[in-house]
Amino acid sequence: MRVMLVGSGELSRELVLAFQRLGAEVVAVDRYADAPAHDVADEALVVKITDPEELTAAIARVEPAYVVVDTNAVAIDALRAAADGGTTQVVPGVYATQLSLDREGMRRLAADELGLPTAPFWFAGSVEELTAVAEHAGFPLVVKPVIGVPGQGQSVLLRPEDVEPAWQRAVAAGGRVPHNRVLAETVVEIDYAVTLLTVRTDGPAGPALHFCEPIGHRQLDGGVLESWQPQEMTVAALGAAKSVAARIVRALGGRGVFGVELLVRGDEVYFSDVSVRPYDSGLVTLRTQRLSEFELHARAVLGLPVDTIMISPGAAEVTYGGADESANTPEINPVLLAEALVVPESDVRLLGRHDGSARSRLGVALATGSDVTTARDRVRQVSAVLHRVWQP
Repeated sequence: MRVMLVGSGELSRELVLAFQRLGAEVVAVDRYADAPAHDVADEALVVKITDPEELTAAIARVEPAYVVVDTNAVAIDALRAAADGGTTQVVPGVYATQLSLDREGMRRLAADELGLPTAPFWFAGSVEELTAVAEHAGFPLVVKPVIGVPGQGQSVLLRPEDVEPAWQRAVAAGGRVPHNRVLAETVVEIDYAVTLLTVRTDGPAGPALHFCEPIGHRQLDGGVLESWQPQEMTVAALGAAKSVAARIVRALGGRGVFGVELLVRGDEVYFSDVSVRPYDSGLVTLRTQRLSEFELHARAVLGLPVDTIMISPGAAEVTYGGADESANTPEINPVLLAEALVVPESDVRLLGRHDGSARSRLGVALATGSDVTTARDRVRQVSAVLHRVWQP
């Protein structure tokens, strides 16, 4: 059972291990040598994964049973050719992968085709168009790149002077996938934002959906993403959230873990975005669930049974660094590491910069507790110590 993992970043390591524990042979592929997942995979390949011919040739050479996409930059034509060949399954699916690289297409599907509630939104293809949108919509205004993972390259505009910097930040977020369009949306008043991890599997009775407990999250100052599970929701809001998630995931098709991003105010739920692979806000599941988001993804890909049982409330903080901060993996001070881990029910993941991207994960602080409040307090203590490792 051979799995070809296209994309070998920091989080891909966890995915490789999840597949290997289920008996799969994993070939990790990325555009540069010594990518994080290359260290743990059974075989590592360096391939320009945005080049259709190179990626097609690599798939033909490896002959995997499954091609699993774990990157936001990939040659869709190569995936389509592999899927059409009939011997390789592409996960989460060609259509889902294609839309995950195109926030405009995803938003059109959600709002125009499925009729899901969203914040008012517009698309702009230049600074001038974005300026016109801002003049029409008013401030504050959220601007996001049309490609990339949720949160990356995002800005909140408060005044006309913010338009050009927001444009530059959004188009730069594409990295090795150039683009010149952005999504702008009105800032709606919300109580909280959640990720609803939704697992789509193929069972004896056909496709089935499984929902994890909702994950609350917020972006903190200084490049930190805080998340916690479970996020308390009203019965009506949770029902609406599951309905929105089910509709978008069924429309995307395929199988695996889908991170559906939602905005909630009272009982009202708005669709925001969706990731078609495990990602940052779901890292809290490494400690809160019997099966983490990575293990759920691996099981769903391989057609194995899943469960979304939460075993403890918990919290996580992911810290990011820019080019200067994360150019090299810092030397870990064992005294500081011990100070971080003395916090009850705590754990850490220390990561290094490998791919030269402008925004890289430095590490993850994790903690559980009898309730979310306790877990969040503990994870802040752990994260505060880790910051002294990265910024002595």
